[in-house]
Amino acid sequence: MSDQIKFIVDNLNKEPFRKNYNLITFDSLEPMQLLQILNDILAEIDPKQVVDIREEMPEQTAKRMLSLLGILKYKPPGNATDMSTFRQGLVIGSKPVIYPVLHWLLQRTPELKKRAYLARFLIKLEVPSEFLQDETMADTNKQYEELMEAFKTLHKECEQLKTSGFSTAEIRRDISAMEEEKDQLIKRVERLKKRVETVQNHQRMLKIARQLRVEKEREEFLAQQKQEQKNQLFHAVQRLQRVQNQLKSMRHAAADAKPESLMKRLEEEVKFNSYMVTEKFPKELENKKKELHFLQKVVSEPAMGHSDLLELESKINEINTQINQLIEKKMMRNEPIESKLSLYRQQASIISRKKEAKAEELQEAKEKLTSLEREVSLKTNQTREFGGTEVLKGDE
Repeated sequence: MSDQIKFIVDNLNKEPFRKNYNLITFDSLEPMQLLQILNDILAEIDPKQVVDIREEMPEQTAKRMLSLLGILKYKPPGNATDMSTFRQGLVIGSKPVIYPVLHWLLQRTPELKKRAYLARFLIKLEVPSEFLQDETMADTNKQYEELMEAFKTLHKECEQLKTSGFSTAEIRRDISAMEEEKDQLIKRVERLKKRVETVQNHQRMLKIARQLRVEKEREEFLAQQKQEQKNQLFHAVQRLQRVQNQLKSMRHAAADAKPESLMKRLEEEVKFNSYMVTEKFPKELENKKKELHFLQKVVSEPAMGHSDLLELESKINEINTQINQLIEKKMMRNEPIESKLSLYRQQASIISRKKEAKAEELQEAKEKLTSLEREVSLKTNQTREFGGTEVLKGDE
């Protein structure tokens, strides 16, 4: 309690209260004086609370203070049954009731000021449902709710601007600097005008200078348009090359359009795609998931020191020793069935790896073929642009 009183006295002696109390004089205050101090603090938080409590009924004072404390979300010590005791203590100015309230208010005055300000606009006025049956009343209530939402949005933007690092002092300095620069430019223009007026045919020269500036701006605009059209032409050429490649592949397919060859090619593509979808991609996906799980596990663990790394290394060596011992025991048994199975497993693993390697080679060959066809098409177009003739291919 003594620390609490000391904190209250120290804050009351500062701005904006400036009470000039000490522990003895504060503790000897009358209940009415304590209530007035509480009211002064509440008035600092909410200016509407500026009242001389000597001119107000005790019940009205308690009701007003309790209403504001409820808005500020003050929770009296104790349970719900102590609310009547708290209310009675607030009416009579009891020190065990007033001191905790003063301490709580002085601890968070800036925060409570903001809360009281927002409460003026965000505590919704409940309108009885029978009044909302009236169309005018319903429209007014809807407009009231929309204004409340607009206030929330604007207040949030205002707070973001306050915390974004911009300060009004810096903005004012920038504005004043720009105004000074503007004045200097105006003076410089005036001096140049006076110098130009002494030159013969200055009006004609000014007109020519204006035309030159307009033509330069037009030149920049045309250059920008030219660059945009070049980009459009480049994208159009790329689209044309893709379409030509598709047309060429379709023509090759139509040239070799025997049913047997078509079916064989389709079966090969189906087998290749089936292998990629059912075997290769799921394995790669599973490996990526395992790698991701391992990385997440590593990230979630705390940072390891040198001693932790040594301990982990010793565990790895111990496990490797156990694995080697198990392998030696298995080799000493020398079971023929198990050896045959291991041989088959090894052969299956080798075949699977070869299959994966060939699939990757096939995929790379397809990508290389597509790239070469694109390059041939590009070279052909360049040759046509330079006025040359297209080189005949072997089949042609």
